[in-house]
Amino acid sequence: MEPIYSLAYLTSAPLAPPDTISLAEKLGYQAVGLRVTPAAPGGDFSPLIEDRTLLRETAARIRATGIPVFDMEIVRLGPDFRVETLKPFLNVCGVLGAKAVLVAGDDPDEARLTASYAAFCAAAHPYGLTADLEFMPWTKVPDAKTALRIVTRTGQENGGILVDALHAARSATSLDDLRVIPGNFLHYAQMCDAPAEIPSTIEGLIHTARCERLLPGDGGIDLVGMFSALPAGLPISLEIPNDLRKPVLGVEEWSRQALVRAREVMARRSQPAA
Repeated sequence: MEPIYSLAYLTSAPLAPPDTISLAEKLGYQAVGLRVTPAAPGGDFSPLIEDRTLLRETAARIRATGIPVFDMEIVRLGPDFRVETLKPFLNVCGVLGAKAVLVAGDDPDEARLTASYAAFCAAAHPYGLTADLEFMPWTKVPDAKTALRIVTRTGQENGGILVDALHAARSATSLDDLRVIPGNFLHYAQMCDAPAEIPSTIEGLIHTARCERLLPGDGGIDLVGMFSALPAGLPISLEIPNDLRKPVLGVEEWSRQALVRAREVMARRSQPAA
């Protein structure tokens, strides 16, 4: 069974959401991912919360194409997190019919982080949203084991863990760590590639993640092994920002090649061992 492929925000940027949806339809993606709040201060995002005209246009394009929004970004759980401030974000998710929300953990107090995550899960549940905690080596949820501990402790039925191939490869996460994640905690994964050499600084890790990811098969990540450790049919978001190569090819060709390469990886995943 071929998974759902979602065209992520960082792959299609700087396209506006309606144009991302149209491109996804043209290329054969089954969904899109949108970013409506910045990942970092000053970061890029689509102003769907503030721009009601853009929100209406996006909803209309979803209806016209039949291409849904799968994943929405981003909720950051810091020491000063207040779940009530996310009402506008959740309303936009509801209007667009999104399925999953990417959550990042930035609070060094794990007990408080866990409580904040549980609060967000509870707030997202009425909207039919999963809350997918992404482990990233420079955050306070640095690996799959930490994410599993937090999500398990909350006991929320819409809790989940987001496996990003880049972060899984560059954190203290093994394939066995991925295999033991309960299937009900996995709602989608993110695929990209990157050089085998791991940057030695946090700044280097962040730069690659935001600016220099590679198309599947162009780097040194064991994507076949990694996605073989995850459930068959798990939806896949293709998140592949690249500030050098994408502008040369153009957003459409970059996004087209991303889908072709991802399907090649998954075809190798499905082949039995020799």
